[in-house]
Amino acid sequence: MIRVNGIKADLDADMAALKEIVSMKTGLAPEYILKLRIAKRSVDARNKTNVHFVYSLDMDVDGDEDYISTILAWKDIELIKQIPEVEIPKAAKAVKMRPVVAGTGPAGMLAGLALAEAGLKPILLERGKEVDERRRDVESFWATGSLRPDSNVQFGEGGAGTFSDGKLMTGVKKDQYMRKVLQEFVQAGAPEEILYLAKPHIGTDNLTSMVRNIRRKIISLGGEYRFGHKLAGLVTEKDALKAVKIQISGGEEYELPCERLILAVGHSARDTFEMLYASGVGIEQKPFSVGARIEHRQYMIDESQYGRFAGHPKLGAADYKLAVHFSNGRSAYTFCMCPGGQVIAAASEEGGVVTNGMSEFARKKANANSALLVGVTPEDFGSKHPLAGMYFQRKIEEAAFRVGGGNYYAPAQLAGDFLKNKESEDWGNVEPSYNPRVRFTNLAYVLPEYVVDTMRKAIVEMDKKLKGFASYDAVLTGPETRSSSPVRIVRDETLQSNIKGLYPCGEGAGYAGGISSAAIDGLKVALQVVESLV
Repeated sequence: MIRVNGIKADLDADMAALKEIVSMKTGLAPEYILKLRIAKRSVDARNKTNVHFVYSLDMDVDGDEDYISTILAWKDIELIKQIPEVEIPKAAKAVKMRPVVAGTGPAGMLAGLALAEAGLKPILLERGKEVDERRRDVESFWATGSLRPDSNVQFGEGGAGTFSDGKLMTGVKKDQYMRKVLQEFVQAGAPEEILYLAKPHIGTDNLTSMVRNIRRKIISLGGEYRFGHKLAGLVTEKDALKAVKIQISGGEEYELPCERLILAVGHSARDTFEMLYASGVGIEQKPFSVGARIEHRQYMIDESQYGRFAGHPKLGAADYKLAVHFSNGRSAYTFCMCPGGQVIAAASEEGGVVTNGMSEFARKKANANSALLVGVTPEDFGSKHPLAGMYFQRKIEEAAFRVGGGNYYAPAQLAGDFLKNKESEDWGNVEPSYNPRVRFTNLAYVLPEYVVDTMRKAIVEMDKKLKGFASYDAVLTGPETRSSSPVRIVRDETLQSNIKGLYPCGEGAGYAGGISSAAIDGLKVALQVVESLV
């Protein structure tokens, strides 16, 4: 097919209007354009008086595509060859021990699906509950502050990404692996527009049904899910995996023979990291980021980004992405921005407060929120221990729990008071969305001084890029400490750790940074396992 890039169109343009524009720009008569499909759509809002869409459009033409592509008047033309499909071969070798996947987040789900498609009948272990029960536990925690350590925003079917905006933006190459992931998501119930939007998102409401449908597909192919079954230990012989120890909810343990374990436990499985370290698995420190969530009224973000076009139904709720760098080497950036969403309680350990952001697909809530994060490195952790970053996170979370009152209320502060280094007493125009509740205080009691100082400078600088970002009554709720894994579980060119048969993958192992990249990494690791058996 022929791809026509850089086609600008009004927000209300339909496919018929797009066909007319393509015909006019390229000089190709409409009757020669047999079919037109959207390959990509993004918003150009640089000029607030002329906000419009920019398309890449794929067209099937009547005639020789190679020749026609050379004579078109429009210069931004590509001749697109079919992207190869990811082929999952059937495992040729009979295996005495079914492969095991620990974790059912994006990496674990796609790994399990690939293994199931290869005929290997994987066993998927999940310390938490299936997604519908998990959702009830999470909503109960938000309402009452009663935390279930193995069934929460971090743990359970779908992983941490299930309670998020479901953003699929990634720096990973959009190749056959990305295509496979997106196609599987759509088949499982994600909106079809994720295949072409420049900033696709699924929404928490769609994520719930999507992960349920992927589970059903894996089971239909011979796979097995074991909920409430936590990876608790490794049995090795001569640096090779022989079995895994599994703890069932309630404390009972059993041993499962296993020579191939895909480790997809997510970035918050701290007891698992400690078990792996004690078992001799190679683990390294890794940089990550900490900070707080910042909330504004969504209409303010819309007006700042879209001007008079704010509120247009085709645009939806506006987002933003900001970053600043300072001469002292520190930097700050916004992360996981949730338009029309809410700040959520994301704790997974008793005695610690953690925040995150979430949006449903419609993005219709009153507030916008984003993490405002500062990068931290191993030099900040105060120790060379491989798990020092994890303990650094925990220290901040425990401080927040104390400052919040010891009941999972989150420390919060108005942005204007944060800049003045004084405690806040109540909210203004922006009502905080965090549940159970917030306690107004000073975030300087929770976060390291250099993080607070960098955030203050960043808010002022970011306001120059996004008018209103430093609004006095914007609400900061913290802390956000789980932006990415605090460790990297070392793996070699075969994607195995120093323990043969142990395959670390996804965000928890330090090889991904979001839903898409984690799913792709899980897929690639599973293919490595399959290829070893072909």
